[in-house]
Amino acid sequence: MYLTIGETAEYLEVSEAYVEKLIQQKKIRYVFDGESYLIYQGQFQTHMKQLEQYKELIQDILNEPIPEDPDVKDED
Repeated sequence: MYLTIGETAEYLEVSEAYVEKLIQQKKIRYVFDGESYLIYQGQFQTHMKQLEQYKELIQDILNEPIPEDPDVKDED
């Protein structure tokens, strides 16, 4: 499926200017149809999977209980 610059920006949750910058730097693949740039959505699948895994990792870290401090019970 091909997306416009605006749809790509919405899909990636970034600004349209950033997507245009990526196109100018040739960091993402695109097709120019004479009027607008069309960007293949499939090229972002790996990125989106890695982003989800990263979010899950961060959530696991945040949900991990804080270990008890051994010095708290040390009363002289």
